[in-house]
Amino acid sequence: MTTTAATLTRQPPGPRGHLLMGILPDVRRDILGCLGDLHRQYGDVVRYRLGPLRSHLVAHPDGVKHVLQDHVRNYTKDHLSYRMARWITGDGLLTSTGDFWLRQRRLAQPAFHRQRIAGMAAGMVRRTEGMLQRWDTAAANGTPVGVNGEMMRLTLAVVGEALFGTSVEAQAAQVGEAFTELSQQIAERFRTFRMLPPVLPTRYDRAFRNARATLMGTVQGIIAARRQRGEDLGDLLSMLMLARDEDTGEGMTDEQLGSEVMTMLLAGHETTATSLSWAWGLLSKHPEVEARLHAELDAVLGGRAPTAEDVPRLGYTKQVVEETMRLYPAGVIFSRTVKEDDVIGGFHIPKGSAVDVSPYVTQRHPDFWEEPEAFRPERFAPEAAAKRHRFAYFPFSGGPRQCIGNSFAMMETQLVLATVAQRYRLREAPGFTLEPDSHLTLRPRGALPMYLERRS
Repeated sequence: MTTTAATLTRQPPGPRGHLLMGILPDVRRDILGCLGDLHRQYGDVVRYRLGPLRSHLVAHPDGVKHVLQDHVRNYTKDHLSYRMARWITGDGLLTSTGDFWLRQRRLAQPAFHRQRIAGMAAGMVRRTEGMLQRWDTAAANGTPVGVNGEMMRLTLAVVGEALFGTSVEAQAAQVGEAFTELSQQIAERFRTFRMLPPVLPTRYDRAFRNARATLMGTVQGIIAARRQRGEDLGDLLSMLMLARDEDTGEGMTDEQLGSEVMTMLLAGHETTATSLSWAWGLLSKHPEVEARLHAELDAVLGGRAPTAEDVPRLGYTKQVVEETMRLYPAGVIFSRTVKEDDVIGGFHIPKGSAVDVSPYVTQRHPDFWEEPEAFRPERFAPEAAAKRHRFAYFPFSGGPRQCIGNSFAMMETQLVLATVAQRYRLREAPGFTLEPDSHLTLRPRGALPMYLERRS
């Protein structure tokens, strides 16, 4: 992609769309199909309208790098999608900007140091083995398990213990239902441009407020319990509670702490659970991949529980995870608002418009992925990955705003996959179709019921 002064006024191609709504009707019907069609028909930079919002889809990895890394200061999170996300999380790491975001990021970063994450591995495996004890009963009775719900419950337990030193299993069902309600509503509200906060006395707005109140009750309980204990457990919550502003010496308020805990609960369990659910669905459809995964687990682990030291040796397991997140990234779109006029790929990007970069689209770009719809974990073998553009694959975003918990999520997903796959094969229940359902994250639709086959 090239940029020259002569191309500053060149407008990107794109659909005319509806007079008032732009392409919103298409997005409402099928956001994934709409994004794919835009790229196929118009190329690597596409201009379109979402209601009153002027937006651009940037699909080429060079353009993605331009937005997320090289010119990151010109592409801000002052975007409708993040303003809506603040209705859930407040000003946490996901949604905050500027100096405040940088301060919070620096405070949280030590909790995600490689050695600290490695120390969380035993808890991740222990929680997974606890889930398998319940699954043994279902397997013996020949009843399916709802994999979406099971993965949500598991990853919530992991993040509660690892980052906040507490168990939230008792609240798992309520928290899961609340997250689902909020996730679905935020997606719907964006697609229908319901831009007012959910403050009206309608059933819809009350459902949003009740769901958020459920989550905040859990979060406030975690914070209150820690304040009462007054201990430094060395986890993320302790670091945030003990942090002091360099200028004022003040610590975080409970409101600030609540925003960060809410953000970590959302980002730390929802996205990982979604990736695991997709992995089980894809493995059930690709027995040759599953067989190779089992062969690696048998060779490396020999039936014992995996540890942090095993993670680097489980190379194919990691490739399965990465290929799953290539096809079905938890985040479909990362949106930004343009501060000043710019040029991407030779096209003028005006101040005040929006730019959308989509892992779902770029990670299927045919110039970088052969047979992009196929499930092929070997794409991520070290020699193949080394030849690929760095921003052809960005499920955790990229640049300075890359997800702080990406290493945590990768290790957890590998360890859960290894622990479960040593004991069971998962098979879709008859009549169930594996298909996406776009909320805040890209989940498999429905409960994802699967039967458990004990490995001999």
